[in-house]
Amino acid sequence: MRVVVLGGGFSGVAAVRHLERLLRRRTDVEITLVSRENFFVLTPLLFEACSGRLELRHCAQPIRAALRRARFIEATVESVDVERQLVRTVSFEDTAYDLSYDHLVVALGASTNDRLIPGSSNALTFKTVADALVLRNRLIDCFERADAAADGAQRRECLSVVMIGGGLVGVELVGELTAFADDVLRFYPRIRRDEVGFRLFEAGPRILPEIDAKLAVTAARVLQRRGVDIQVSTAVQSIEAGRVRLQNDTVEAGIIVLAAGIVPSSVASAMPVLHDQRGRIAVDATMRSRSHPQIWALGDCAAIPGPDGRPYPALAQHAVREGRHLANNLAAALDARAPSSFMFRQLGTMASLGHTRAVARVFGLRLTGFVAWWLRRTYYLFQMPRWDRRLRIVLDWTVALFFRPDITRVDLRVEREQEKEAHQLVERASGRHRAMQT
Repeated sequence: MRVVVLGGGFSGVAAVRHLERLLRRRTDVEITLVSRENFFVLTPLLFEACSGRLELRHCAQPIRAALRRARFIEATVESVDVERQLVRTVSFEDTAYDLSYDHLVVALGASTNDRLIPGSSNALTFKTVADALVLRNRLIDCFERADAAADGAQRRECLSVVMIGGGLVGVELVGELTAFADDVLRFYPRIRRDEVGFRLFEAGPRILPEIDAKLAVTAARVLQRRGVDIQVSTAVQSIEAGRVRLQNDTVEAGIIVLAAGIVPSSVASAMPVLHDQRGRIAVDATMRSRSHPQIWALGDCAAIPGPDGRPYPALAQHAVREGRHLANNLAAALDARAPSSFMFRQLGTMASLGHTRAVARVFGLRLTGFVAWWLRRTYYLFQMPRWDRRLRIVLDWTVALFFRPDITRVDLRVEREQEKEAHQLVERASGRHRAMQT
């Protein structure tokens, strides 16, 4: 019996790790996890990694080290042939091959919707370790250029940061960046704090629609005290190089970050199975495809109905529990038992607002400030699979209490050239693979 899991994110890794425990005595089941990266990223900690309070590598756990008996393959999923039950993959080693399955788990996640706003390619995104490193380098670049600028007007232009999207990602990121700016100004004596500008645009009526309205108001006040200009009910019309166009205004910016809207993985949305209107795989409450019973889906690329019929939101706490529950259901299916419906009452929501500040609603209680910040950190720390990484993270946090963030800029030019060559190899391999299929 072959079980193939696609995706090494929150939900995919959680499903495989729990499935390993459930099937530890089953020698007839082969579990394979396929991911384009060889590491698992603890995404909620990327914000602190971007600001230098946490080493970037410590946000990632090597997938192989987190698994016990499952096979891991680092490859890009090209497509899924549901009729022949084959997954077509291309590895970075110029190798294209197929994986057959009896049960397929799709946990390919989602990406930033770069079609939401015209010109989105002119903005940075924040989804991966690479995104965090690029944004960190860009921010340090802006400080260096501003420090060399001739006057205050040029410094303000360099140090203008625009965040598009007032959800969890946009708010947590702008909060961390403001804290970073406050800490590094001592290294740039020619730059005044009022020359560093942060603007956040949200198309909806308020920021943080994922959390309690009162806490959202508190979060807005904290950010505004830090100098963030928050504009709600403000839709960005287009993004150009160095500027954002609104309906009645144009805003110049040294950095533009798009943190609004996500779309399911293109592979998941292209699979010949039932989808919802947003392109997510349509599954029942057991996370089984409504059209293909041998296919399961979870995480951001699946529409898992809750008790009220509405899909569960794309939150990390849901993804982890979905992974564990899917593993239970898959083990039940392998034993010819009936799977159970996924039901999860949200324990709470948390949003970091930068160093030592956060808002949270946990078990009905509203928490703000240091307590909420500490609680959020602790919760996500224990989502890291292994203790060695947890200890590294705690050490980073301890050091950050006594020292200011590092402002070293990492040169990515060599790495980008290597990535370009690797992508070219993948494209050539994909072409040969498609030619062989035809």
